[in-house]
Amino acid sequence: MPDRMTRRQFVRDTAAAGAALAAAGRLPQIVSAGNAEKADTRGILNYNADMEYRRCGKTGWMVSAACLGGHWKRVNAMVPGLFQGASWLSANVDNPDFQRNRYDVVTRCIERGINYIDACTGAEIQAYSKALEGRRDKMYLGWSWYEREARNPNQCNGDALMEVFEDSLRVCKQEYVDLYRIVCGVDGRRGKNGEWIYPHTEAESAGIAEGLRRAKKSGKARATGISSHDLPWLKYMMETFPDVIDVVITPYTAKTKMLPGDETGFYAAVKKCDCGFFGIKPFAGTSLFRGDSSPGNPHEEDDNRMARLVIRAILCNPAITAPIPGMINVQQVDNVSLAVMERRELDHEERAELDRAMDRAWANLPYHYQWLKNWEYI
Repeated sequence: MPDRMTRRQFVRDTAAAGAALAAAGRLPQIVSAGNAEKADTRGILNYNADMEYRRCGKTGWMVSAACLGGHWKRVNAMVPGLFQGASWLSANVDNPDFQRNRYDVVTRCIERGINYIDACTGAEIQAYSKALEGRRDKMYLGWSWYEREARNPNQCNGDALMEVFEDSLRVCKQEYVDLYRIVCGVDGRRGKNGEWIYPHTEAESAGIAEGLRRAKKSGKARATGISSHDLPWLKYMMETFPDVIDVVITPYTAKTKMLPGDETGFYAAVKKCDCGFFGIKPFAGTSLFRGDSSPGNPHEEDDNRMARLVIRAILCNPAITAPIPGMINVQQVDNVSLAVMERRELDHEERAELDRAMDRAWANLPYHYQWLKNWEYI
């Protein structure tokens, strides 16, 4: 117990120190690939000169410009027969070939200088905890057991959320997580009078914040945040609970654009509240791709080029910390890492090619992803 308490104090104190350095202006917003800024990189976790790093808001962490998302939607192309049902959520995480696949992908991420993994399901936190055994210090780990958290209104209180958080650490044999980022309600809606109704009530929102506050105070979560598909509610949470909303996570594709003149909306709140900002669904699920994502498939070259164009386009927005695509093999890790090193701005021909590909992706969205079309303008 004394050793564990020392460890908890350590992660709490280092988080505070990183935030203090950032506040003092000693950390740059971006350290580009090649480090043209000649920044002191000793404090960057798992630094690789070929990777770009961006300051993750008030956490003070310098996070790789591309990270590993938790989902493994097409991993059955690498491990045939893995899915025990129709969905990727049915993957048999005890399958040794699957465990080797996740270990190899994480290994390549470490080799490429990627330093953040985002896991948000019970299966994901268990799979990535196992894949990080013996090298936990190489990665920031984002964490949520969404099936047991805030999408159930009965769980939107400090007691319930702390019980799930403590249980998740026990099940995954972790002493702490870097980012406890609760998966919250998906979408708000318009009321009869045109007013926006949040996916959570004020009481539920306060309960979510209290759960995050307790996790951070315990020393078992270095930083805290939330994910949602509802931008007005995310803005409300950032501004109402700035002590616990260090990071926000929300969809961001190559079609996503900020509405002109938005000085009071979501992006303005991200900047004002100094929050890290991760983007999910960069490839519109898998609708961007023509192939099955397996190495050597007939569409591999074109799909890889499209994926790099998407990453480059997203990183043109300096407000975003990083896109977090799910990746199913080491070739995809290499491809995403290459995109970070390529010329950032797209030329007219590239932009037109990407626009055509994204129009096709929009047309190919399955019924349960039609909501992504609401994310073209935010």
